Amino acid sequence: MTTTATPVTSTSSSPAPAYNPKSESTTAKRIKSAIFHIIALALVAMVLYPALWMITSAFKPNSEIGGANNALWSNNFSFDNFATAMEGIGGVSTLTFFTNSLILAVGAVVGTVLSASISAYAFARINFPGRGLFFGMMIATLLLPFHVVIIPQYIVFQQLGLVDTYVPLLIGKFLAADAFFVFLMVQFMRGLPAELDEAARIDGAGHVRIFGSIMLPLMKPALISTSIFSFIWSWNDFLGPLLYLNTPEKYPLPLALRLFVDQTQSSDYGAMIAMSVLALLPVLVFFLVFQRYIVEGVSTQGLKG
Repeated sequence: MTTTATPVTSTSSSPAPAYNPKSESTTAKRIKSAIFHIIALALVAMVLYPALWMITSAFKPNSEIGGANNALWSNNFSFDNFATAMEGIGGVSTLTFFTNSLILAVGAVVGTVLSASISAYAFARINFPGRGLFFGMMIATLLLPFHVVIIPQYIVFQQLGLVDTYVPLLIGKFLAADAFFVFLMVQFMRGLPAELDEAARIDGAGHVRIFGSIMLPLMKPALISTSIFSFIWSWNDFLGPLLYLNTPEKYPLPLALRLFVDQTQSSDYGAMIAMSVLALLPVLVFFLVFQRYIVEGVSTQGLKG
């Protein structure tokens, strides 16, 4: 008897896809990145909104600023505020205010760069008795608020007959009174090889030659960073000119902006905002041109010890 085997047909299902932890990890990273960018954009919008409002308000009619209509955009687009701002106020032209601010800012930059770099070279490269003590005392002045010395300084300048001049606002810049900039340059110089000084001394160079021919060219990032901060701080300074200047013809822009606000009569906020936009342009241009040196001068070698 012959038996024939019946072939057994096996039905096999397709294999289940293998678990890929890498794909899940990539998806989670994308979600986290998207959430991070959304939060970052929201924070940027919050930070930039006041600046955007100021720019758009410069083109609004004065009646739409500070009233019930607080919309960001206005249908009544006009350059009247800029025309009023350029006319000046109190019989003084806007060009005069700009010139005064420029004199103070440029003078502050020149004085700070010269005095801070020379003082920093003395602290970083010259061994003299009491160097550590004097350097510590200079750093301690960073903890002293400006408001503490307002009255004594004003009395001194008043007795010297220097009130209503630019001398009280600039003399400290030429005397290395800004300890922050001196400290910045000291730390930068300490990061430079001491062998450069030794090689220059072997060739017969003195401190003046070493400072002018070796240190200054290598300190370019720190010098530009100092110039940027000094320019911006001086350009925006309000309290100093308010204390020492009495004549409107000598006012810088921060004081000139205050003249547009009159609490007894109608204040021209539109012209004030338009002048604020114009006053912001030099600082913005100055910063954009030299911004790459800030990171190089402060975040890298500028903080080496």
